[in-house]
Amino acid sequence: MIAWRPRSLAAALVGAAALAAPAAGAAPDTVSFSGLDTSAYPHIAVSVVTQTPVATAPKLTEDGLSVTGFSAVNLGAAKSVVLAIDTSRSMAGASLADATAAAQTFANAKAPGDRISVVGFGKQAVQLTTFSPSAGDTDSVLRGLAVDSQSGTALYDAVVQAAGALRTAPTPGRVIILLTDGHDVSSTSTLAEAAAAARKAHASVYAIGIESHDFDPSALEQIARATNGTFHAATSATLRHVYASIAAELQRTWRLGYDTSARPGDRPRLRATFTGGASAEVGYAVPGKAPSPPAAALPSFAYTGLGTLVLALVVGALVLLAVFALTRARRGSWVRQRLAPHVGEEELRRQRRKERLSFLAALFKATESAFGQRSQWRSVERLLVSGDVPLSVPEFVWASVGSGVLLGLIVAVTGSPPILILGALAVGATVPYVAVTVRVRRRTKKFEDQLPDLLGTIAASLKAGHSFKHGLQAVVDESQPPASVELRRALTEAGLGRPMDDALANMAERLRSENFAFAITAVTIQRQVGGSLATLFDMVAETVRQRQHFSRKIRSLTAMGRMSAYTLIGLPFFIVGMITIVNAGYMTPLYHTGTGHLLLIAGAVMMVVGSLILKKIVSFRG
Repeated sequence: MIAWRPRSLAAALVGAAALAAPAAGAAPDTVSFSGLDTSAYPHIAVSVVTQTPVATAPKLTEDGLSVTGFSAVNLGAAKSVVLAIDTSRSMAGASLADATAAAQTFANAKAPGDRISVVGFGKQAVQLTTFSPSAGDTDSVLRGLAVDSQSGTALYDAVVQAAGALRTAPTPGRVIILLTDGHDVSSTSTLAEAAAAARKAHASVYAIGIESHDFDPSALEQIARATNGTFHAATSATLRHVYASIAAELQRTWRLGYDTSARPGDRPRLRATFTGGASAEVGYAVPGKAPSPPAAALPSFAYTGLGTLVLALVVGALVLLAVFALTRARRGSWVRQRLAPHVGEEELRRQRRKERLSFLAALFKATESAFGQRSQWRSVERLLVSGDVPLSVPEFVWASVGSGVLLGLIVAVTGSPPILILGALAVGATVPYVAVTVRVRRRTKKFEDQLPDLLGTIAASLKAGHSFKHGLQAVVDESQPPASVELRRALTEAGLGRPMDDALANMAERLRSENFAFAITAVTIQRQVGGSLATLFDMVAETVRQRQHFSRKIRSLTAMGRMSAYTLIGLPFFIVGMITIVNAGYMTPLYHTGTGHLLLIAGAVMMVVGSLILKKIVSFRG
């Protein structure tokens, strides 16, 4: 073999450029991966080296699927380079002279758009120049390099110093060329911190080690490998050729970065393909432990032959029970038809409900015995009465439990993580409560809309000479529910001996109507002090109309604020749902990691706080 040694790095670079120029726009013959970094998972950084310079970024595929939105930086284009040179005492003499001469040649042969900075490190690392596109500035500093007067080699500190300078560099291409003849002695930073600083600055370290009898290249190899750079062993006499090979390698290197959709523990295959078909493939292991498969919905016994038979018998028994309940319900329909002319509608409805749920009566009775004395139980009871819901409190409670379990099972069957199953249980259990609350609000609003006409009808009846009770009866006969139903109940209570004022006050509490409570208070005062009751009802009706008009005006003025609140609350759920449907793997860290669960909880808490603030802004109590 004939060894060819160019006289200078400039000559080598000019020759390499002349050979590569015709092929710069053509497809490379060979492609290889020079490094792959998964330390910032899910972000993956990889370097691809071609045989000849290529101006077009490659296409990436992971397990056969195209990777979109990845960053691609061509280190052959304009870049920022830090020349970190060891100036410790061991470099005294020919080593430092050859190192500065090789670095000067590298700087003189750089591309016009490259910016170079110089860092010298002996006992301490010092940045000697800022980034400059002028080779003359770099050359003057390199000529003045001298051996440090104090012993020590701050190798790791030099990498940290260079990375800190590159972090603010304007060019996307960032390179550290690190030259030393020994190992670290006086750094305050560790090897891991140096590699992390270089990765944070998106810089690749190309390490050069001047070999000697006690030289250990392991630290330089680790830094180069951790930053997708390369390590080069050299002697003092071959430094020019090493710098030339690094310059040529940079011309053919693409640094790529993307966010992987692979899960921890997976082993995807990454392929880079250039125009013309040249490609390279590499496999890597995603850091972290693979999530355990979701637990089976049924115990293992259920999947055996005997377990299948038992399940079949249970399902058959449930079907027979359902048929029996349906048969009894149909048999009872004939009885209901015979009794319908003789019993009221409410009584018939109660009887129908008792027949339908007779086999659950014991369970409902036990539930009421256990929790019937609690304030929450009585609150639910008042809510059901206000909404005129044909359910008892035990029926409503078990309906909520069944709704939560049903939705939780549906989510569990899809293989969702436990946190989503718990969320589904909570959401399903609150669905009946929300439905009843909405029913109560609609019923109250409907009564509020009827109230002015209701008061006007009573006033007209009083003016015609009828009594107050006859005026209420006129409303019952002429109005629609819920006013007619509630007033009929109040009249019934009054007929059974309850004072009319108490019956009407109880009606206002059931309907949760502040305007009606205001009207009843005015009537009570008037009946005690005397005066024209018809005139009072006219005044109260007009006041209620004005209050409702003012409330509607306020709602129209705050409509945009409420719509903004609804949009801000619903938008995160919409985005999460769409991303999960389009690219479920992208949301995997959010659903299957502890950090993701904490983010979901924090997001939910912040949304609740924001919702309360927005509600306070747009609400008005008139």
